[in-house]
Amino acid sequence: MTCPAKSSFQAALVVLSVAHLTAALKCVCQLCANHTCETSADGACWNSVMLIDGKEEAVKSCLTPAEMRGQLFCYGSRNVSKRNCCFTDFCNNETLHLHTGRPSEEGGWGRLQWALLVLVLSCLLCVAVLLAVCVLQGHRCAYSRAHRQDPEEPLDDQTLMSPDKCLRELIYDMSTSGSGSGLPLLVQRTIARTIVLQESIGKGRFGEVWKGKWRGEDVAVKIFSSRDERSWFREAEIYQTVMLRHNNILGFIAADNKDNGSWTQLWLVSEYHEHGSLYDYLNRFTVSVEGMIVLALSIASGLAHLHMEIVGTQGKPAIAHRDLKSKNVLVKRNGTAVIADLGLAVKHDSACNSIDIPTNQRVGTKRYMAPEVLDETINTANFESFKRADIYSLGLVFWELARRCADRGFHEDFQLPYFDMVPSDPSVEDMRKVVCEQKFRPNVPNQWQGCEALRVMGKLMRECWYTNPAARLTALRVKKTVSQLSISNDVKL
Repeated sequence: MTCPAKSSFQAALVVLSVAHLTAALKCVCQLCANHTCETSADGACWNSVMLIDGKEEAVKSCLTPAEMRGQLFCYGSRNVSKRNCCFTDFCNNETLHLHTGRPSEEGGWGRLQWALLVLVLSCLLCVAVLLAVCVLQGHRCAYSRAHRQDPEEPLDDQTLMSPDKCLRELIYDMSTSGSGSGLPLLVQRTIARTIVLQESIGKGRFGEVWKGKWRGEDVAVKIFSSRDERSWFREAEIYQTVMLRHNNILGFIAADNKDNGSWTQLWLVSEYHEHGSLYDYLNRFTVSVEGMIVLALSIASGLAHLHMEIVGTQGKPAIAHRDLKSKNVLVKRNGTAVIADLGLAVKHDSACNSIDIPTNQRVGTKRYMAPEVLDETINTANFESFKRADIYSLGLVFWELARRCADRGFHEDFQLPYFDMVPSDPSVEDMRKVVCEQKFRPNVPNQWQGCEALRVMGKLMRECWYTNPAARLTALRVKKTVSQLSISNDVKL
């Protein structure tokens, strides 16, 4: 006898099977009402994309069992159409796309091969980038250690220089054994970081000058603001020119930048000279005939060394100062002088006949500008023009110096050139009118004719400040003339 429960279960299976065979398949249809169509259970949902007039057009619809049997509707043509048949409700609810221009699988690489190639190339690129980063990081770290050491991390100067050497010995050793272009950068930073500022000794348009101490020795620290970075960099660059060091050029020691948290200071460290500038010195003291000759000879020697080109692998380019004046000449303890402030200097490259002119916007001091500079007729393409302008300024400095020479009890008060012809702060137009149009020059007193040294100095001045630049003396000729004057006056140097 058949169990009633088993019979009921079998009947249910039959009913479900019939229902499944007779149930409709629902598909997405773009052109149908409500975007839906139905087909029999053994039909299919159709999804197609075809290339028509260069554009992809998609079609979604239902397929009957008869259409299915032809198999035409379910297979596409490569790069022209793509067709897909599926068998669940709304399974065609996706948009197909053609990938035109791709190499065919029969004639080219398969998708997997292309993927592997891209993966390998990507890995190689990553390795190359990592290697480059490591190399650059190594260089940057080395540079950072030499130039950007953390201010809170003290530099170990004991490992860089002998603790028992003074600055003069240190600079001399570096100048004679090396290139003559200054101390190594790390040594410069070591010195600068251990300087203690003591007092402000001067101010200018660039910033301030301070007196400082390094290992008990006096140094001068010229502090630029961050706005004058170009001037600071230019002056440091000129001072470190190969073979520039000379007894009558200010002794450069170091360049460094200091960040105190709120702003950056740019330091230029040099030798300290307690008498200050020639301008300050002549304001306070008169000079003897011997003292005048010593100062004049050292200034001329410093300028001649600047102007001179030294040829060779360790040679020196010719340099023009462009801002020579009594405030840019410093007086040493022994009565000689050094030329300072090379921020406006220009260098001449004789190999390619080019002039390295600084990019900062500073110009020379108007009172000391040569006529051709004032009326803008100077030939800036010819380096000799800059040297001749320096000679004009040198004549004015000699005039300031000679006025303070006390000969037989006679001397004059210190004055700047053209003090009686232009305002205290003259404009370029003021100077141009006096120097170029009226062709005035500072007065040479008749009393100078009674002293050989003053008479020679007066003649030198006139030959330095000729209106025609080509007629002016050279720095070397001035040096030789003053040197002969020192011999005739038995001046000990």
